[in-house]
Amino acid sequence: MISLEDAQARVNAGIEILPAVDVAIADARGLVLAEEVSALEAIPPFANTAMDGFAVRADDLEGVATDRPTELRVVGTIAAGAVAERALERGEAMRIMTGAPIPEGADAVIMVELTEIVAGKTMNGIVDGDDDESGRSDSERENDGGGERVRCLAAVPVGNHIRPAGDDLGAGAVVFEPGEVLSAHHIGVLASLGRETVLVHRRPKVGVFSTGDELVVGPQVLAPGQIRDSNRPTLLSLVAEAGFEPIDLGVLRDDFDEIEAGLRSAVERCDAMITSGGVSMGDFDFVKRVLMTLGDLNWMQVAIKPAKPFAFGFLFGTPIFGLPGNPVSSAVSFELFARPAILKMMGRPDTQRIQESAIADEPLLRSKDGKTHFQRVRAVQHGDGWHVRSAGGQGSHQLAALAAANGLAIIPDGDGIQAGNRVQVMLL
Repeated sequence: MISLEDAQARVNAGIEILPAVDVAIADARGLVLAEEVSALEAIPPFANTAMDGFAVRADDLEGVATDRPTELRVVGTIAAGAVAERALERGEAMRIMTGAPIPEGADAVIMVELTEIVAGKTMNGIVDGDDDESGRSDSERENDGGGERVRCLAAVPVGNHIRPAGDDLGAGAVVFEPGEVLSAHHIGVLASLGRETVLVHRRPKVGVFSTGDELVVGPQVLAPGQIRDSNRPTLLSLVAEAGFEPIDLGVLRDDFDEIEAGLRSAVERCDAMITSGGVSMGDFDFVKRVLMTLGDLNWMQVAIKPAKPFAFGFLFGTPIFGLPGNPVSSAVSFELFARPAILKMMGRPDTQRIQESAIADEPLLRSKDGKTHFQRVRAVQHGDGWHVRSAGGQGSHQLAALAAANGLAIIPDGDGIQAGNRVQVMLL
């Protein structure tokens, strides 16, 4: 047997990062940036208001308080997407909506909650004052605020509720560096810069197939000796969850020629392949035999439980991960070998699951066998940190316990972990 670290090193040594391609920003979440991104313009491009209210000159409100209000003449309305038709003069205010540009002459915004409409149109458009006797048309009254006045109940400082141009990003600023993993918030920034595509390391296409004459797909009645294929759906879901593009390659029978043909076909459309079953030491482990014939295979017995048998190699240049056939072994092997390696293909720096030190709330026992055990556990956080309990049966065939788990307790060779002692946990 070889150590887990040695097996992982053998896999990672052969993995290369995929080429960079232009991808629509809507499809770039989770991918790794392969270019420097700079702002070609200031964000925001103009000074604008952070609040609904009135654009004012701050010195017009000097000394104002609730018991010492002042009134300003409303001379216009600025909606988001519009601009003021003229500059703001002393003694005037302009109604302004969130995101609208600050008019020339204004240097502050007083929010609507600190104002009262004295006459004319209110914020919701309802007339609340005397008729205008000037003979002006409705459109003329609309343009200068309808003759209304606004009573201001507080002083405001220069710059109040104003977001300056370039407040988020200055023109020419470097926004993102190569190697950053793009999140939903990165996508938002790219959109604000006017970007429609971005250069990233592309998402790997990962083919998954199961092997075995005993496997059945669907609800039909099982014949003696048959089982339903759970590995392939599990692995396809794990592939998608990790941010890769899953390709379902179906079930291949225990036949050398069928497996060879399936592998040759898959290489043409996959960046990596994952097979479940057929990598142990039995007479019908055809996957191992085919790979040893066609490709460069590294077959290993790893000092872990579950998931001891593991094969890794290249088939016509495409990496292939031969995972064991037992359901839990297959999933654990994916977590330890396939997932980190394919994340490396994407250029991801965060290839490993997060590990935490946890307190065992019950004994996590095992027998000595020279292997590191990965026990399925349920991890919860309390005030003093993480705590874990067994998620159920620990047999390599007991998939239900894995579904109940959200972590794998890493238990070194020995008698296990006693209640109250600490254990490292890989969080899933």
